[in-house]
Amino acid sequence: MMETKLAQIGLKTDPTGATTSPIYTATAYGHKKLGASTGYDYTRTKNPTRSHFEEAFAELEKGSASFATSSGMSAIQLVCNLFKPGDEILVSFDLYGGTFRIFDFYESQYNVKFQYVDFSDIKAVKEKLNDHTRAFFIEPVTNPSMIEVPLQPLYEIANNYGILTILDNTFLTPYFYTPLDDGADIVLHSATKYIGGHNDVLAGVVTVKDGDLSDVLALHHNMIGATLSPFDSYLLLRGLKTLHLRMERATENARVLAEHFTSDEAIDEVLYSGRTGMMSLRLNKNYSAASVLENINVCTFAESLGGTETFITFPFTQTHADMPDEEKIKRGIDEQLLRFSIGIENVEDIKADLTQAINKSKRG
Repeated sequence: MMETKLAQIGLKTDPTGATTSPIYTATAYGHKKLGASTGYDYTRTKNPTRSHFEEAFAELEKGSASFATSSGMSAIQLVCNLFKPGDEILVSFDLYGGTFRIFDFYESQYNVKFQYVDFSDIKAVKEKLNDHTRAFFIEPVTNPSMIEVPLQPLYEIANNYGILTILDNTFLTPYFYTPLDDGADIVLHSATKYIGGHNDVLAGVVTVKDGDLSDVLALHHNMIGATLSPFDSYLLLRGLKTLHLRMERATENARVLAEHFTSDEAIDEVLYSGRTGMMSLRLNKNYSAASVLENINVCTFAESLGGTETFITFPFTQTHADMPDEEKIKRGIDEQLLRFSIGIENVEDIKADLTQAINKSKRG
């Protein structure tokens, strides 16, 4: 079972019998003679601590290989190197602002086209397909609107048309969903978030099922060099050990809060998929989001997610700052929207803190 695999990660990976994966800081490895490599030559190419994480994560994802990168954005950049000028990728209309930013850069600099589409509308997806379509880039639970996308029809379309399916599974993690099992080709994460789980490591990870695709990504991973450090790899291994516990608690807390605020007169809309600890609230215009953020005590106003603490983010000026205002408004990202990464605190403490902050935020 996955819970057992998570709890025992790193337990039997080191020849010394160490019960935690050691941190190998060496940048180079000696050889006894020409052609007699130990399997490790230079740490950018391969490092034992990073290998321990990558092998464990590939097993969790049921993939052939994982590639640990220096950030979630470098994970996306690694995947972008699969495409060439003229290629087109269909992308979740609602998605993380940093992803929008890097796609905009690739489009302007390298003529790789990114077409935004509501993946829930299969007819609209089919209408955008053409001879240049190479991939779908999907957030299965979108950021920040928390729309859960029906994936099976998309896998079927991709399979019929020879299109890659790439999923950013940061919100769900392999504990709640393993896309490669269902038909995805590539799954990536900002491992800074739930995988690390403690807001103390910057990392990304890309996992693939196909061996040939793995070889291509391995080449780019080594060549570009945005690989994860040994210490950060260790932190991810440590974080994985409690992934199931953190995800279950954060999700249960989020469910309680989503239900509670559905009937709150200060809230126009509760955006919650029913899975994971991520939710968004749209405040009634009689209430000020800025004031809520100024009055919280238990929760923290910070730009990240997936840690043990409850974080509140203001997407309009934080996660989606580089998205043009007209694009934000199309996606419902306005100045009344707050995104929450619900932590593992006592849910009544979170509820009380948000309630008092919202009450204080009433205008006039």
